[in-house]
Amino acid sequence: MKLFKKSHDGGPDSGVTGYWLIENKKLFSICLLRFSEGSREAFHSHAFNAYTWWLKGEVEEQFLDDTKNHIIWKPSIRNWLFPKFTPRWNFHKIIGLKTSWALSIRGPWDDTWKEHRNGNTYTLTSGRVLVEH
Repeated sequence: MKLFKKSHDGGPDSGVTGYWLIENKKLFSICLLRFSEGSREAFHSHAFNAYTWWLKGEVEEQFLDDTKNHIIWKPSIRNWLFPKFTPRWNFHKIIGLKTSWALSIRGPWDDTWKEHRNGNTYTLTSGRVLVEH
């Protein structure tokens, strides 16, 4: 469990820094996220469902299934009323168009999630440990 900790969110290659108010993977997490400009190459799913409120900046969400439209996320009244919902199966990546900040509330973690990079899909578990290739 994390309380009031700062760490990478998405691994050391990620441009996202998490400021954790609380992280209990069995129950829920609340964190403030700082997205640097740019993105790492990997598309990914999540081990959790999440709601995100964009506080500052602008990001683009791209999907591994490129038949879907890319989405630009930035602070708005609509965003406050209807936060971005990210289901755990959503295969995407976020590109920081500007340095951006978001508040994220995440549900309980599953044991695994997936990452797609260099044409391959990998299954990861806690600590970003490779489970299968």
